[in-house]
Amino acid sequence: MTEFVGRSEQLALLAEELNRARRRMAKPGRMLAMRGRRQVGKSTLVEEFIQRTEVPAVFYVASRQTAERELDLFTEAIAASGTSAAEIAQAGPFGSWEAALTLLARETSPQQPLIVVIDEFPYLIESLPEIEGIVQKVWDRTLEKSKVLLLLVGSDLSMMKALNEYGRPLYGRFREVIVPPLSPAEIGEMLGMGPAATLDAYLMIGGFPRLAALWHRGESMWKFLERELEDPTTSLAVIGERSVNAEFPADLQARQVLEAIGAGERAYSAIEQRSRLPQTSLNRSLEALQEKGVVLRLTPYSNKQNAKPPRYIIADSYLRFWLRYINPNLELIQRGRGDVVLERIRQSWKDYRGRAIEPLVRETIEQMLPADVFGGARFVGGYWTRDNSVEVDLVGGRDENRSDVIDFVGSIKWKERSPFNREDFGELVDDRARAAGAGGHTRRVGVSRSEFSTDGLDVQLGPDDLIAAWRR
Repeated sequence: MTEFVGRSEQLALLAEELNRARRRMAKPGRMLAMRGRRQVGKSTLVEEFIQRTEVPAVFYVASRQTAERELDLFTEAIAASGTSAAEIAQAGPFGSWEAALTLLARETSPQQPLIVVIDEFPYLIESLPEIEGIVQKVWDRTLEKSKVLLLLVGSDLSMMKALNEYGRPLYGRFREVIVPPLSPAEIGEMLGMGPAATLDAYLMIGGFPRLAALWHRGESMWKFLERELEDPTTSLAVIGERSVNAEFPADLQARQVLEAIGAGERAYSAIEQRSRLPQTSLNRSLEALQEKGVVLRLTPYSNKQNAKPPRYIIADSYLRFWLRYINPNLELIQRGRGDVVLERIRQSWKDYRGRAIEPLVRETIEQMLPADVFGGARFVGGYWTRDNSVEVDLVGGRDENRSDVIDFVGSIKWKERSPFNREDFGELVDDRARAAGAGGHTRRVGVSRSEFSTDGLDVQLGPDDLIAAWRR
């Protein structure tokens, strides 16, 4: 059995909320809305929390069935819970959600709270749109006055976020909890790898615990891929396919755009050409992908306020890898020709890795900020011109989207054995001169997979430093 790794922040938050539900007060009930990408480990986190607390719990997972069937399944979850309500539930389905939830409110006592989990809450909303109003009514009448910790869990990020919009039934009644992917440091702990190998692995499996659990501890990247690609049902392929199907079950245009970006197209015009969609459809699809949190829209970070040419990238490392290598080759994997897919990955891995590491490095540096070595920077992005004649990997400043002061510029050289050398440093000096808003005060940052063989850099970051940033 895989050891539970990470999630200390989320476990502490859940424990804090449970302790609040235990207090002697008029309204001890607590409601949380937990959201995070599919397969990121939300359910496992909740199960681990319940196991550690040893508090009675009802754990129900919605499954996109009819409203009547969902109520039957909720009744079955109560019947299997081991609470005193189980005996009542075993007698047959409840007549309504109000009756079932109200019964659970009566399960608590001054000495014993109750945890109620409704997993995949967006699925339940699809089957029963009025469920938000039902939960709100029962919450206001009974649950909030009981020692209940109610957890609404969901993978549809936009729908879960919308629950707290003004005018929605549950507005203002719950605390939001975001469950992110595991960090590179946590994945490294699971895999038992050194920093450089961990970062390579992260570019393949992202922060998904289920994928990390497939990886034999200490196993090389290529051995892992060889073994997994031999299996036509490997989770390396299945998780990505299921995630895309769940996010966009009927939106074929959004999938066309997603596949175009996944193939490596970043500019609007290139995505338009590859997807072959008219601008109206393309714009709608890009908005949907951004709203779902699947695609990020980036603009050059500089001190200029004029229009900036955007780029679009896949937000998640695993999905980026899946779209680039697995999705186009699903038929080969299913025919037992994983060896062909493996060779295709080998042939282009260095080029792919060099670009795929960039957003991860930017995210990691933001984990380090603020820090004296980076000047007054609070945010980091990249810089490029419309014709890509100037392209700078790292640009740091003091405001989220643009800054009057550019505190640092940086270059990422993610080569297997070649260090960051004098030629690379010279290019960085030229980049600083051409990046809008940079000047003599702007610090020079080098990021290298394979050491440094040059002087003049103000900051040097290697794999050890990047992994350490996630341990803070």
